[in-house]
Amino acid sequence: MFALYASDTRAGVHRAIVMPVMRALLDAEEAHKLAIQLGRLGLVPQERVADDPVLQTKIWGKTLTNPVGLAAGFDKNAEAIDSLLGFGFGLVEIGSVTPKPQPGNPKPRMFRLEDDRAVINRYGFNSDGHAAVEQRLKSRIRKWLHKNRAVLNEAPAYPVRLPASVPQSLVDGKLLGVNLGKNKASPAESNADYVDGVVTLGPFADYLVVNISSPNTPGLRALQRREPIRQLLEEVKRARDANLPHRPPLLVKIAPDLDAKELEDIAAVVKSAGIDGVIISNTTISRPPSLKSARKVTTETGGLSGPPVHDLSLAGVRNFYRLTRGTVPIIGCGGVRSADEALAFAAAGATLVQLYTSMSYEGPGIVDDVKSEVARSLREKSTTWMDFVGKDHRK
Repeated sequence: MFALYASDTRAGVHRAIVMPVMRALLDAEEAHKLAIQLGRLGLVPQERVADDPVLQTKIWGKTLTNPVGLAAGFDKNAEAIDSLLGFGFGLVEIGSVTPKPQPGNPKPRMFRLEDDRAVINRYGFNSDGHAAVEQRLKSRIRKWLHKNRAVLNEAPAYPVRLPASVPQSLVDGKLLGVNLGKNKASPAESNADYVDGVVTLGPFADYLVVNISSPNTPGLRALQRREPIRQLLEEVKRARDANLPHRPPLLVKIAPDLDAKELEDIAAVVKSAGIDGVIISNTTISRPPSLKSARKVTTETGGLSGPPVHDLSLAGVRNFYRLTRGTVPIIGCGGVRSADEALAFAAAGATLVQLYTSMSYEGPGIVDDVKSEVARSLREKSTTWMDFVGKDHRK
């Protein structure tokens, strides 16, 4: 009976016992690594209830069962996709993945800010590389095709090509995103790493993300300037259009630390280039004065994530929506740990939201918590998620 109880993400044992024990016994990176290993083996709880219809979300011609996603950075190398989808996320984003394997920055490189329920990381795009991730994604699809041969009523002509009606997530109503990074040793002026990512990993993605906002790769954030980002986005879009028949939506992930002119420039380029969406935002290099954790931790170099970044990300979403008049889909990311943050992002203009840091503190039950709270609030307001998106701009 206990095993059945514990196999449900809503079981209180995960938040009350499992997560505190992991934090007490393991440092942040070791806990992260263990979580991925357990997910890879399927030794994690799963969501047992269907999503409330008020959470249904329409984007890029698709209908998702809910708008809550897992941000990139958790499953960097596509090792635990199916377990993570089983947590109840509407979308799971793997990566960032770089073309060549690289170890990232020296350890320690991930730090908990316990009093702020936040994290600082300077991983530096540690990645198994395109080839290894491609093989994992291919293997996953091969297994699905083998299992579903009777459903397809034919042996597929291509071992890793899905029917057009099947999402790359392999789950109806859910999406799999692939976040693309750049090798540390690659020339700053070259966009080849991102183009290679589109060509190599794009066939396995429901959407692709160009990550130019990690603070832990030297020179990367310079790509957010108007001319570099224009050239980059035009190149990767050409690569997508020439190589990917299913044309996965192409997004760019930006920093929360942009000033008004920088955000205005990015909005203009995204619109003119016909990019399909933005993720706002990555981690911040700033350290808000509201931080409560010890100075020896808050002064560590790296990107800050969790509740302290929420206001910055929210402002970015609101301003970007205004600049684009709501014509470019936005994924809000930063400090989502309850319905309050998720609904604030939606009202500001985000069609989808992502979380990561809150799950590292609260466990997988946070996904159902956020969804249930959001659904309850929407029903109290006699509205739906899609009707709530952009509400603040219609006053």
